[in-house]
Amino acid sequence: MRDIAPFIAGLAGTTAKQRIAAATALGKSGNPAAAEILGTALEDRSIPVRSEVVLALGRLNDSAAVPFLIRALDDTEPSIRAAAIAGLGRIRDPAAVAPLITCLKDRSMEVRIGAAQVLGRLGDRRALEPLRVLRNDPFTDVRDAVSVAIGWLDR
Repeated sequence: MRDIAPFIAGLAGTTAKQRIAAATALGKSGNPAAAEILGTALEDRSIPVRSEVVLALGRLNDSAAVPFLIRALDDTEPSIRAAAIAGLGRIRDPAAVAPLITCLKDRSMEVRIGAAQVLGRLGDRRALEPLRVLRNDPFTDVRDAVSVAIGWLDR
């Protein structure tokens, strides 16, 4: 576990490049305290910084990051919501199931696909009916992800 003190100041850096580097280092640190610190950076004005913060939270692979990843599901940027879903899939915490079910109604096809995939892998049958609703999604890729997820849940 690495000392994260040098990276905390970097999250408040004046350039996006500094803040991205700090977020990356925090995510690789393996320090559970990094989740709380990264969570404060979810409000950064820079989309690339927020994206790296979400990826770093997922890299921690720690349930302490789950509340922050769930919060990131409300970001205005679809790619950040999708990254949060991937992080939640990596951590596999049951607390993510209900928020992921909500993501099945997202405007973004990428978000709906990611939510379906992660819900299938989590194996929580609460997702079965909401997934079945998406079998008629207008996008083939979403329908395919839903079919696979339902297959995992129907085992």
